[in-house]
Amino acid sequence: MKNMPTINMAKTGKNIMELRKRAGLTVKELQDIFGFATPQAIYKWQNGTALPNIDNLVVLAAVLGVTVDDILVMSDGI
Repeated sequence: MKNMPTINMAKTGKNIMELRKRAGLTVKELQDIFGFATPQAIYKWQNGTALPNIDNLVVLAAVLGVTVDDILVMSDGI
């Protein structure tokens, strides 16, 4: 059976942080864009402890001016 790719959460988180900084956005600005009461979700994304849901992933890509594929970092399956 072929190994299936998986999302590398740690590398994806680092990638989200880099893309956010490259776009010139602060965590607070992203928090406001998403309408989150606190920045915890964004910090979890950046730390690789959680991933944005599909709706937030699509919005994040649009806000950062990239594609969803540019955000996600894939690893080979086990």
